[in-house]
Amino acid sequence: MFIRLLGTAAGGGLPQWNCACAGCTAARNGDAPQNGQFSMALSADGEDWLLLNASPDIRQQLLETPDLHPRSLRDSPVKAVLLTNAEIDAVAGLLTLREGHAFDLWADGSVLETLGKNSIFDVLTRVSRRNLPQGEEFQPLAGLYVTSFPVPGKPAWYLEQSGQAADDGDTIGLRIRAKDKTAFVIPACAEITDDLRARVSGADALFFDGTLWRDDEMIRAGLAQKTGASMGHVSISGAAGVIARLHDIPLGQRVLVHINNSNPVLRPGTPEYAQTIAAGWVVGQAGMSMTL
Repeated sequence: MFIRLLGTAAGGGLPQWNCACAGCTAARNGDAPQNGQFSMALSADGEDWLLLNASPDIRQQLLETPDLHPRSLRDSPVKAVLLTNAEIDAVAGLLTLREGHAFDLWADGSVLETLGKNSIFDVLTRVSRRNLPQGEEFQPLAGLYVTSFPVPGKPAWYLEQSGQAADDGDTIGLRIRAKDKTAFVIPACAEITDDLRARVSGADALFFDGTLWRDDEMIRAGLAQKTGASMGHVSISGAAGVIARLHDIPLGQRVLVHINNSNPVLRPGTPEYAQTIAAGWVVGQAGMSMTL
């Protein structure tokens, strides 16, 4: 299985366009890596690729990834896109992929319904929209097998504001298999349950929600009056956090993704970064490549 991390930041990227917090300032000054919003590409043969999420930064991310460059006139190795939710930072990049290229778009039925209600996505004239089956392994590309499953979470913010009720497809995790190798991708998760611990145990790689270091991080930084819990994200630290809840689970690679600009793990040299590395986790960065 070939894996390319195209971007690993949360909504807005790093630096955010209108933010001078410690993380964004460090990224502008070259003291921390700049990073686009979360998206990754996977392939079983290194030729045809599946994109997970189409971030608003997708054009630049594709330009920076030679494996995803066109090989002939009006061509792309991207043969399918799979959406893990309906958040703006997961779907807005679809509008960049409108240039007459045919691909399969996989998403939960609730996400497809959201896209269908907005006529701007009708520009995707050659895209086949496919309902993502939950709990059932399917094959979006030759040699690549995917199973989706619900994880604790919440609807996209703009849907929540409109009063839409929560749905099992609002936040999903993915089990991705190629031959005898398995990776889990869970970019958003509100709680690490015992069932989730058992599900990911023994995987060759886990790409997991690293949005915030602590629940009240954005409040402390003066960025917003939101907690991680209110946004549907578990923290990295704390007794119920990522490090503590997954430390005893046998795993291969452990990679944090969907990392907010407020998170100190983005800045090498911070105590939080050191603690994360010591616990066996990698802070995901754009451009990282992995072969399982």
